[in-house]
Amino acid sequence: MVTTQRGRPRSFDRLTALEKATMAFWEHGYETTSVSDLTRAMGISAPSLYAAFGDKKTLFEEVVEAYTTSYGAYGGRAFAEEATARGAIGRVLSEAAELFTEPGHPRGCLMISAATNCSTPEVEESLRGHRNANLASFEARIRRDVESGELPADTDPRALARFSGAVLQGMSQQARDGATAEDLAAVAATAMRAWPPECP
Repeated sequence: MVTTQRGRPRSFDRLTALEKATMAFWEHGYETTSVSDLTRAMGISAPSLYAAFGDKKTLFEEVVEAYTTSYGAYGGRAFAEEATARGAIGRVLSEAAELFTEPGHPRGCLMISAATNCSTPEVEESLRGHRNANLASFEARIRRDVESGELPADTDPRALARFSGAVLQGMSQQARDGATAEDLAAVAATAMRAWPPECP
C-alpha cells in the first residue's frame, strides 16, 4: 500500500536554524529580538518558524536548553570534575573569562544578557530560575566544604556563593563592554584571592 506524505518537507536544517536563533537572542536579548529578526537570522519564513519551533517564547526556551548543554556546559563539567568548591568555582570563573570573550559568538553569557530589559514575566522568571540554580549549586558545594573542614568553619556559604555569582555576572557585562580574556582572567584570579584561606 502506497502512502503519501502530507505537507511540504522542511527545507532547512533545524539545528542550524536553532543555532542562528541562539546567536540572535544572545546578541540582542529576548525582548528586543523580534520574530522578523529571528526569521532573517535563521533564513526561514515566519510560518516555518512557527511550524518548527512554536512561538518566540517556545523557541527561546529551546535555545536556553541547547545553550546550557553546549556553550554553558562548562559550569557543570567544573562541578563534576573538581573535588572542592574552590577548585570548581575557580575553574568556572577562569573558563568563563575565555567563553565570554572568544570569537565566533556574542560576548558574555546568554543567560545573563538575554534578561536585560526583559518585560515578559515568564521568560524573566525562567532565566532568574537558571541563575538562582547556579547560585544554589555554588552554595551547596561551599557548604559541603565547610562541613568537611576544607574551608574554615566561619565561612558564610550563602555570602560566598553570591559573591562568586556576582563576579560571574559582572564578568559577562564587562565582556560585552569590551574586556579581554586577559582582563577577565585577572578579575577571576582576584576574586579567588578573596576566598577564605584553605584549612591546614
